Amino acid sequence: MPADLVLGIDLSTTAAKAAAFDVQGRLHAAGRAPLSLARPAPERFEQDPRDWWAALRQAVAGVTAAVDPGRIAGLAIAHQRETFACLGPDGEPLRPAMLWLDGRARGHLGAVIDRIGQDRLRALSGKAADFGPALPKIAWLASEEPDTHRRTSLFCDVQAYLVQALTGRARTSWASADPLALFDIGARRWSEELCAAAGITPDRLPEALPPGALLGAVSAAAAAATGLREGTPVLAGGGDGQMAGLGVDALDPRRAYLNLGTAVVFGVFCAEPRQDPAWRTMTSASGRGYVLESSLRSGALLSDWYLRRQLGVDPRDGAAMAALEAEAASLPPGSGGLLLLPYWEGAMNPHWDPDARGAILGLTDAHGRGHVYRALIEGVALEQALVLDLMRGAAGIEVAEFAAVGGVAASDLWCAVMADATGVAIERSETVEAACLGAAICAAAGAGLAESIEAAARAMRGTATATFHPDAARRGRYAALLGIYRDMYPQLSGLLRRLSAFTRE
Repeated sequence: MPADLVLGIDLSTTAAKAAAFDVQGRLHAAGRAPLSLARPAPERFEQDPRDWWAALRQAVAGVTAAVDPGRIAGLAIAHQRETFACLGPDGEPLRPAMLWLDGRARGHLGAVIDRIGQDRLRALSGKAADFGPALPKIAWLASEEPDTHRRTSLFCDVQAYLVQALTGRARTSWASADPLALFDIGARRWSEELCAAAGITPDRLPEALPPGALLGAVSAAAAAATGLREGTPVLAGGGDGQMAGLGVDALDPRRAYLNLGTAVVFGVFCAEPRQDPAWRTMTSASGRGYVLESSLRSGALLSDWYLRRQLGVDPRDGAAMAALEAEAASLPPGSGGLLLLPYWEGAMNPHWDPDARGAILGLTDAHGRGHVYRALIEGVALEQALVLDLMRGAAGIEVAEFAAVGGVAASDLWCAVMADATGVAIERSETVEAACLGAAICAAAGAGLAESIEAAARAMRGTATATFHPDAARRGRYAALLGIYRDMYPQLSGLLRRLSAFTRE
């Protein structure tokens, strides 16, 4: 039987997912395994890298139990970005991995910027001074865990760790190296200057190759653990944001991806590495061009907080969610005079303020749960509209449609509010696991089943299940609300920063 399938793997924050696709993008088999998240102290988020490998084995075994592994022409990996592991000389973890959510390094940002300079950091890496990437966390290790910093032979992203487990050698892709803020996105190589700011040299990082490049082959031991065929090519994938964009074929400036997940992320393709504080600049999942990306850490995370902790509603309870969404959908734009600032986990672009906090303004005793839930969605949507306007002005970006993926993209209310607030049509993709599909697209090109990543993306992307067009009247209301929303952070930031300091005392 010919090798006519490719395997896309997504190692996210909460689960490992694996899916086998053909070259038309049709799903043939899937597997999944949960991942636990440790919070050993405030602002600290960790995972054991060995759990990544255990979850990948379980997820892939679900696929190889359903399809002949001889049909899999190659595999590639998408993964949670910015997260990294510290490996000793034997390739084993020296400590738990620090996740993208981990905020322990926020106090070391100033020292990092003193060493490299904020403008230089952005020019080289495309990133702003933020606690998410590995750069400030490795600097934190040098100060707070110097023995770990000294003994670490390899600081590696999630893909590099899993590729080592699959093939015996830790290698990664440009689209995985890039989010660590140690990578020169123009030269496409590790930056000695950025590495020096973290107290390391580039030889303590994995080799980085273009998306779709061959990273190695599945070893006999890994084949026995996963059910894969020994020798199966392992091709370079990338970070889950870029891979999800690839999965919906967002490789044109007019078609952007919108990931409505735990964090809300949208990305717009750009041929040049345009720089501005309003966004972060990433390398494209195709290996050519760049992505101008916005990220809000509290997206569906904020919804989950409200539903579970304030209302006692399980988001998986269909009847309860339908009732709540009906209440919120019956309200006009503006939620009866409520406006929400969605910075529950600090602010990334455009403010880059780790001490920013959320706020709900305008509460009265006339407001009920539907008002607050709608205000929550509107706050997230207005944040996207704000950044999109900044991109339009600074980079001349004109997005015609968003391809929406992620958990809350299944909600008609979320999609409709997003369309009305941004003025951009929202296309709900049929692709459930967009990051898995993006990784599979890289594998298809790398394994020779498609002539290029772009060609594979055109052939394999899913179709739209629904499209939400902006309503002219509601769009006008949201444009007026955006004028108020634009002033919320500047007016409140000082007070919120003082409150943040107060809670840490």
